[in-house]
Amino acid sequence: MEAFRIEGGRKLTGTIVPKGAKNEALQVICAVLLTAHPVQINNLPRIHDVLRLIELLEFLGVRVTWHTLESCTLDASQINIELLFTEEFRLRAGKMRGSVMLAGPLLGRFGEAFVPKPGGDKIGRRRLDTHLEGFLHLGATLEYKPECEGYHVKAKQLCGRYILLEEASVTGTANIIMASVLAKGSTILFNAACEPYVQQLCLMLQRMGAKIDGIGSNLLFIHGVKELVGTEHTLLPDMIEVGSFIGLAAITQSDLTIRDVYLPKLGIIPHSFARLGIRIEPQENDLVVYGSEPYEIETFMDGSIMTIADAPWPGLTPDLLSVFLVVATQARGAVLIHQKMFESRLFFVDKLIDMGAQIILCDPHRATVIGLNRQVSLRATSMTSPDIRAGVALLLAALAAEGTSTIYNVEQIDRGYEQIDVRLNALGAHIERIS
Repeated sequence: MEAFRIEGGRKLTGTIVPKGAKNEALQVICAVLLTAHPVQINNLPRIHDVLRLIELLEFLGVRVTWHTLESCTLDASQINIELLFTEEFRLRAGKMRGSVMLAGPLLGRFGEAFVPKPGGDKIGRRRLDTHLEGFLHLGATLEYKPECEGYHVKAKQLCGRYILLEEASVTGTANIIMASVLAKGSTILFNAACEPYVQQLCLMLQRMGAKIDGIGSNLLFIHGVKELVGTEHTLLPDMIEVGSFIGLAAITQSDLTIRDVYLPKLGIIPHSFARLGIRIEPQENDLVVYGSEPYEIETFMDGSIMTIADAPWPGLTPDLLSVFLVVATQARGAVLIHQKMFESRLFFVDKLIDMGAQIILCDPHRATVIGLNRQVSLRATSMTSPDIRAGVALLLAALAAEGTSTIYNVEQIDRGYEQIDVRLNALGAHIERIS
């Protein structure tokens, strides 16, 4: 197990570039299973979850050719479907949440798939109902294998139909789309997630020959085709990294430039940080964050306390609420952070309270933060990263704290942020990776 030793209280300066979007990468990598033709993917982040998923595809028979560290071609012409039912596949797939999205393309192209109990962050209940019920609507059959802790999904021929999703699940939407593009007839998918990741997946599938209408909305029309061809796809910059770097600038009182952020796909993120009083200036495709200035949390027009809450796109992504919470600890004013989706994602706040932050955990979904207005510095401490996003929030807190902090289990952070210690040290941070 590795840890970070962080010397806090340093101001940072310079420019940082976000890597490719992790959540988009997991979807489009799975989508290569839909065709026997090569697919090239560019701007891949070299993080654990992405590399493990590519290794899992290699195990199934996908040939992977790396052109650069961030670009590769995947050829799924020689898939051994029997490997899905081996112990090794179950062990590999069970280590990552993204493996569940293999089911849609495998079911669509080969007529069967196996869905093991997935791994990933322990942030609360993350059910598979949306995925599996979508497959059932398309005509698949489902059998739970208790000895394997997973589901065997089969279909002689998937058939398109009207599907109303109970929840606008991003991965569930992606999985059903990938199962539908080779189905017989047309699928109407209502209450679909419309995040940029899903839009990018649909655009890639269109270039491969899929027929999808309504991209960018929550109502998709998918007209099945007989086969798909190869294509080349470039990932968007990761909007979660962009938001994390905005928070980094604010909490460390640093002026930073975030380059190549692709502003049209950031949605409400910059505006939400502006509600905390952080001054952000767009410059072409870059963002300049003036973190050296004090920031004061707005109130609503009637004077009531500001609430920052997650919501389906174009609302605020839940992946950034941990960052908003830690940034608010040094603001002037108070804010209610409302994490609606996951009931365990706020349980890291006890570490921030130990550091001197003023936070009231109201219930598993809500926390009230009373900003210290930099009158009292956060205290250095030792802590453990519980998941990717909480881990980065704790890293931001440690960078702002006076003294030397230690964060254990940083493999969680590495799952979502490529070489975060190296990249932040280039800005003037002092983060040492230790065993």
